[in-house]
Amino acid sequence: MNTCESLRDDLSELPIAKVSAVMLHASLRKIGPIQGGPEVLLDVILELLPEDSPLLMPLGSNDNEPFNAKTSPAEVEIGALAEIFRRRKDTIVNDHVAGRFGAIGKGGEYLLNPTPLHDYLGPGSVLERFTQINGSVLRIGADLDTVTLTHYAEYLADIPNKKRVTRSYQRADIGDQEIESLDDSDGIVAWSGGDYFSQILIEFLNSGQVLIGKVGEARAELFEAQSFVRFSVDWLESNFKKLNL
Repeated sequence: MNTCESLRDDLSELPIAKVSAVMLHASLRKIGPIQGGPEVLLDVILELLPEDSPLLMPLGSNDNEPFNAKTSPAEVEIGALAEIFRRRKDTIVNDHVAGRFGAIGKGGEYLLNPTPLHDYLGPGSVLERFTQINGSVLRIGADLDTVTLTHYAEYLADIPNKKRVTRSYQRADIGDQEIESLDDSDGIVAWSGGDYFSQILIEFLNSGQVLIGKVGEARAELFEAQSFVRFSVDWLESNFKKLNL
C-alpha cells in the first residue's frame, strides 16, 4: 500500500521542486493502491512543486452529453485521475470542448487562457505557453502514446499536406459548435509504421534527456517540454516531410 510518506519519498527523487510547471500523465492502476485515496498523490505533487509552479492535466470531455466546461466529466480514455483532478475545489479549467485542460496553482490561469477555438493545440494554445515557460512533463505509469505535447509539435513541424478535420460538438450553452484542427485522433499523415506518438516517445526516452524514477509500483519519467518538442519536431520532419509531398 502506497502512503503519503512513501509517495513523497518516491517523488522527491525526481527534481519537481525545481520546475516551472508540471503536466501530469498517470495511471492509478499501475501506481497501485494509495492509502487515503488517489487525491493523496495530487496533494504530494502539489506539496513538492514550487509555490509559483502550477500542476496541469489534460481533461478533454465525453461526447455523450452537451459540454459544460465546469461540470462535464473528463474524457474516460485519459484516465481516472483526470476526473479526480477536475473535481478538486482548487482546479480551474479553460472553456474548450475539445481542448479542455485543468490547472491548480499560481500561474494556472496564464497557461489556460486564452485557448483558440480552432487549432486549439497549436500556436496560442495551452501547450504553446507550457512550452514557452519550459514546463516539465511527469509521466507515472502512463501509456507510451500519452504525451499531449506531441500535438503541439505536429503544428510546428514543417510538413506539407497535414491532415485536417472539422468536427461538430454539442455545447450546453450555444448548441452546435464546429471546430477545425489538425487531425489529433488519427494523425496528421498516413504512416505505415503504426502509432508514431509511441515511437517518438520511445526514441526520446533513449536520447538521454529523461530522468527516470519510480512512484509506487509504476515507472516515472520527468522531462522538459522544450527538449521534447524540439526532438518531436525533428523526428516528424525527418520521417514525414518527404513522405507527405
